[in-house]
Amino acid sequence: MNAKYVLVCNPGSTSLKYKLFQMDDEQILAEGRIERVGSDDSIFIYESSTHPTKEEQLHIPDYQSAVNAVIKVLKEEMDRKGIELKNISAVGFKIVHAGKKTGTLELNDDVLEAMKKYSFVAPAHNPPYITAINIFKKELPNTPMIGVFETSFHSTISEYAYTYGIPKKWREKYDIRRYGFHGASHRYVSERVSSLMGKNNIKVITCHLGGSSSICAVENGRSIDTSLGFSLQSGVQHNNRCGDIDPFILLYIMEKEGLSPKEVADILVNNSGLKGLSGVGNDLRDIEESAYNGIESAKLAIDVFCYEIKKYIGSYIAILGGIDAIAFAGGIGENGIKIREKVCKNLDHLGISIDIGKNRGLENIERLISDEDSKVKVFVIPTNEEIVVARECIKLLYS
Repeated sequence: MNAKYVLVCNPGSTSLKYKLFQMDDEQILAEGRIERVGSDDSIFIYESSTHPTKEEQLHIPDYQSAVNAVIKVLKEEMDRKGIELKNISAVGFKIVHAGKKTGTLELNDDVLEAMKKYSFVAPAHNPPYITAINIFKKELPNTPMIGVFETSFHSTISEYAYTYGIPKKWREKYDIRRYGFHGASHRYVSERVSSLMGKNNIKVITCHLGGSSSICAVENGRSIDTSLGFSLQSGVQHNNRCGDIDPFILLYIMEKEGLSPKEVADILVNNSGLKGLSGVGNDLRDIEESAYNGIESAKLAIDVFCYEIKKYIGSYIAILGGIDAIAFAGGIGENGIKIREKVCKNLDHLGISIDIGKNRGLENIERLISDEDSKVKVFVIPTNEEIVVARECIKLLYS
């Protein structure tokens, strides 16, 4: 049987990350990232199974140049292994939003058009993805482009849990509902917890915390509810994005400040959340340092963030009727020692307590951090969204 290869790409507004998998044993053959796309001092960091990490400073003026640079490096790596670029089975993308189009789909014109319709509610995600997909289509015309939608894991959420209290006409005309996102991460993390606990029938709350954060209630591998909704501007606070707020705040500010919907959307997406709360930036590490140095707004940002996470955990315990485990993932979830401590503090009455020593152990290592008396297991699980995407691509192509 011929080996199967999947290239998984993750485009950002000024970045492009990739991993090339050999799916027979799910080995990573090559991976890398380009940062500062569109500038004169772009950085390209890449490595492979045959070459150590290399960093180059390049002129990458646009996405076309970024994709070309990635393909060039991949071709060199595959040539060394005696593999042709055309042997890549698919290029997979972790797609954020296309409304009712969900699951694992080939990215044809119909799907891309649906993504465009939701660019307003996913401005940091859909536009760069559409651009990258079209360029890869041009450069690899005979290779399937496949999208694994972030919303698909949450398709099991009940109607009463995904329905908003707005007029039926709006819901039906514009397909407005709770969609949920970070599906690949919540799926991977919940499956790892199930494997580590040695049983399939478990109730777990997965906390994907990073630049974009969401909480998910999972029962027996199925999403029951999640904090992100119609857009990625809901749920707990994000680095730049607001999270849950009273909608009439927006109407009030628009009237008082004379702002347009586009202007308000820009503020909610780029200058709210932890950045807006702290006043010192959107990186939690900087916010924690500022809080340590006595900046009250930074302390408040951390307090609000942890309080909202704890509130979601409590509500999901009620919905699930108790839980077996909590798992922290994502950049903050995996590395945020103080955040995990603060979130889990005073939850002993719910059977949740962590071992301070285990919690402060090695970062980015899959491990159990709950203490021996904790009825609920608490894990740190480095997420792996890319392997979920790669597996789904193979499933679509060969099932």
